[in-house]
Amino acid sequence: MYDIVGKKRWYFLFSALITIPGLIFVLLGGLKPTIDFTGGTVWEIRYASNPTPQAVQQELVTLGHPEAQVTRLGDGYLRIRTSPVDLLPAATTAPSASLAPATPSATASASASTSATAKPSPSPTPSASASAAVSARSASPAVVPGTPFDDLEKALIKRFGAPQGGGPRSVTTVGPIIGSDLIRSSAILIIIGELFILAYLWIRFGFRFGTAAIVALLHDVVVVVGTFAILGYLFGLEFDALFVTALLTIIGFSVHDTIVVFDRIRENRIRHAGEPFGAIVNHSILQTLGR
Repeated sequence: MYDIVGKKRWYFLFSALITIPGLIFVLLGGLKPTIDFTGGTVWEIRYASNPTPQAVQQELVTLGHPEAQVTRLGDGYLRIRTSPVDLLPAATTAPSASLAPATPSATASASASTSATAKPSPSPTPSASASAAVSARSASPAVVPGTPFDDLEKALIKRFGAPQGGGPRSVTTVGPIIGSDLIRSSAILIIIGELFILAYLWIRFGFRFGTAAIVALLHDVVVVVGTFAILGYLFGLEFDALFVTALLTIIGFSVHDTIVVFDRIRENRIRHAGEPFGAIVNHSILQTLGR
């Protein structure tokens, strides 16, 4: 019979090798949450001049977004991520436009929102190439004219040329309040689940077995979190709300497997009374491997 318990030191060593590096990368900031948690605006776009991510990021810094992150996707598109940028016009835009006297900026804004048959505004116009780029971009359904995001995109288009398809192919924004609420809800959900599991195991198996089950559960969670931290640090992999769902699933399966083994240990302690505890545990683990 294979002696699993007798080789426990090797398993402890293997466990340390897969958990300690993960914890180190967690401390190094390897866990990279998506905007679901942090809040922000993400859009995917491809400019005519095909600029490098570094060039776009530097331009965003110039435009007042030093936190911006730009990465190139496999199909050549750029994924741009910034702090939250409004995709809707301010609520006071319409009333102020109707009451305030006409100004050059107001005239330019109104001309941008009119149809192609409207007469051009007498205000100065940009260069021909910049005008063509902005006109091509105005056809994109992902961007609402007259919004902060629209202004930001216009500035990027003037710098890098008209985007493929007339504008971003996708735009997503999440406010910081929603992101913080999601983090808090996820943490509360996991903590409450852990407490209920701990109480159940203590009642059913006693303090020693219940504590061992929680340690095993935390070990499984740390392995997954550490793996994502390593991938995030090395390759920029981000985790989203589905990651929390995956953790809860892992917790459920981990507890289920632990309960199966503990039940078999409890039964074998009665059937094989007098045998060394290590032998009973080893025999119980071997009996449950098939499950």
